[in-house]
Amino acid sequence: MRHKDKQKLGISLLLLFTTLPAVVHVYAGSWVRPPDDIDIFGQMQTVTASREETLLDVARHYGIGQDEMVLANPNTNRWLPEDGAEVVLPLRFIIPQAERIGLVINLPEMRLYYFPKPAKGQKPEIITHPVSIGRMDWNTPLGRTTIVRKQKDPTWTPPQSLKAEAIAEGKPPLSDVVPPGPDNPLGRYALYLGLPGYLIHSTNKPFGVGMRVTHGCMRLYPEDIEELFNLVPTGTPVQIVNQPVKLGWQENLLFIELHPPLEEDDTTPYDYEQKVHSAIAEFLEKTAKDPDGRMTRNTRISPEALESAIRARNGIPTLISENLEN
Repeated sequence: MRHKDKQKLGISLLLLFTTLPAVVHVYAGSWVRPPDDIDIFGQMQTVTASREETLLDVARHYGIGQDEMVLANPNTNRWLPEDGAEVVLPLRFIIPQAERIGLVINLPEMRLYYFPKPAKGQKPEIITHPVSIGRMDWNTPLGRTTIVRKQKDPTWTPPQSLKAEAIAEGKPPLSDVVPPGPDNPLGRYALYLGLPGYLIHSTNKPFGVGMRVTHGCMRLYPEDIEELFNLVPTGTPVQIVNQPVKLGWQENLLFIELHPPLEEDDTTPYDYEQKVHSAIAEFLEKTAKDPDGRMTRNTRISPEALESAIRARNGIPTLISENLEN
């Protein structure tokens, strides 16, 4: 591609991102919650790409983060997908290993799960949305906390560390207080955590959702945080976990869902494979044996299926076992 053509392409993409209309999901993030002995929910889907949309446009329409969309479609150009190309929508999930209450956020997956208390006579639900998390030098903290405050149209008071960073990078100095409006990086809705300085909030840069781009907070698509803001009460428990390897049962069948580890935890391919095998052994010990060590699920791991899942590491639940009862 000639230099002038590259310049034209860059300008076209810039215009695309600055003129996109308001987005409404065609996918709802709410599903019927499976029974406690089932760990998988959702459904894989495919759509056809159009030259009028980037892969990121498709991701936002279906409530998918940028990185998880790219992982599921490694051979599709995120900026200029081929017209008519098949795009995989990774909308099937293994629930993280955590207490199924309140909010659970899995950092390597860059995804939030909400377990609302069901109303009387209603089936329990599980709600899931992609999130952005802190980049490597501004880690999102792990652990348990709660939602201590909610604020619509919040003001933003940049901490001194961000002011210093802006100066060091040659950017315009940050104001002491940023009022509500289109320039406010918190967007229109914010959930304040019991961890001082950390929030779950909206964003004025939605194309960064599903990436490591924040200073530690967790960002959602504006349409997702608006829904969540209206559902999540103050006092809701929050669990932030680090699970690049997720395992789950569907009856006697074992599935694995693999995500790239956080950069600060990344290891050699050999070490990663060893961690996967260790995670499987620990999971089976915890979920497939009785207190006397006897197997309670009649299943066997397929080495070929597991090797394929490790090689792909695409964030899609993959069957790695055989049901010996069949």
